Amino acid sequence: MKLKNTLLSMAMTATLALPATTPAQTVDTGVQAKTFLDKNRNNWTSGINYWNVPYEDGQILHDLIVKGGFKNILEIGTSTGHSTVWLAWAAAKTGGRVTTIEIDQRRHQQALRNIREAGVEKFVDARLANAHDLVKQLPGPWDFVFQDADKDWYLNYWLDLEAKIAPGGCYTAHNVLRPDGRAVTQFLDRAKANPRFSTRFDDGGSGEGISITCRIP
Repeated sequence: MKLKNTLLSMAMTATLALPATTPAQTVDTGVQAKTFLDKNRNNWTSGINYWNVPYEDGQILHDLIVKGGFKNILEIGTSTGHSTVWLAWAAAKTGGRVTTIEIDQRRHQQALRNIREAGVEKFVDARLANAHDLVKQLPGPWDFVFQDADKDWYLNYWLDLEAKIAPGGCYTAHNVLRPDGRAVTQFLDRAKANPRFSTRFDDGGSGEGISITCRIP
């Protein structure tokens, strides 16, 4: 309980104001982020980096944000920051910001290093916290959500955030074409049954699959 309270306290600290970004700075950020992602393309699937999305899936998330012009972005499950860099690079283009949550301190610290190396730290609010608790407390609304944390909690995250998705916003989830446990199937069934949302899928080329559930404007 003491550890849980400590993590939650750290998670609720005030966030830094996002500085204004000029077009030239956005270009520079993009070059640095792309260089980082390409250099590390094959380094996200082993050791401490194991819990990360494939390169192709990161590209899908980036493109969804840019195409939708999404600004208020939430990521559940930072791991060591591969998907976070993709999200933040997109946020740099839309004038947005990513709030990302990771419970493991070692992965969180490595993610901070990766985010800085990629040059996207201005666009990221990285929280060390238990998402089971913190997601409930974040007010939203969210333009874009990406969940890739504990699969047994997928339905719970959706129930906590369903009403906080902005009209036209999208809620995405990873590893849905190979459902791992009943909760993933329940989450998908619940999302597809909501008449305010439309759900589609993208296999991402990796076979893991991303569900894309967007609120009808």
